[in-house]
Amino acid sequence: MKVGLAYTSTTPELIELVEKEVKRQLGEDVELISLQDPSILDDIREQGYVTAKPAARLIEMYMKQVLAGADAVLNICSSVGEVADSVQDTARYLGVPIVRIDEEMCREAVRLGNKIGVMATLPTTLHPTINTIHRVAREMGKKVEIVEVLVDGAFGLDQEEFKKRMAECAGAVAESVDVILFAQGSMAYCEKYIAQLYQKEVLSSPRFGAAALKKALVEKGVVKC
Repeated sequence: MKVGLAYTSTTPELIELVEKEVKRQLGEDVELISLQDPSILDDIREQGYVTAKPAARLIEMYMKQVLAGADAVLNICSSVGEVADSVQDTARYLGVPIVRIDEEMCREAVRLGNKIGVMATLPTTLHPTINTIHRVAREMGKKVEIVEVLVDGAFGLDQEEFKKRMAECAGAVAESVDVILFAQGSMAYCEKYIAQLYQKEVLSSPRFGAAALKKALVEKGVVKC
């Protein structure tokens, strides 16, 4: 079994977390076709939204993984989740599911509460994630309120400084929300820390994405339940 992992960031912590969760769900013998293109996220940050060229490069990455024999592809970056949405008809035709790392996390947040705190270090990740939460809430017939938490100045910090900044920003909203959602997978190593610090349900995407990937492979018949 082969699985494609499509990254727009080369953060070592993110890669380690994703691979750990995928192997936990699918077994250590799963073959990972890991492709990375940081220029995609760089372009999005510069423009402030996803434009045609970075979207095309991401879709090209998916197709390379399909050509390499991937049974399914996991889209890692929430900033480009809507690009993954845009190729679902193609994915069904090819028989290769393209799974978003964050969609099931967003569904779980809607299940857990009416007021959701969404944390991100970049507006280009914050806004697409909020769009996804509103979409899944609509599909689930539920109204939710979003509290935006932009962790300003945290992008590029080392782990300890990053955790400190995350704790400060999470503390500002923890009492007023039902659940805290991390918009970026690279934040996941802070999940238990923030949850224990504020006794609040905290969600990060790698574990949800890996579970959704397994579900897609079960539905395809590649993996047994």
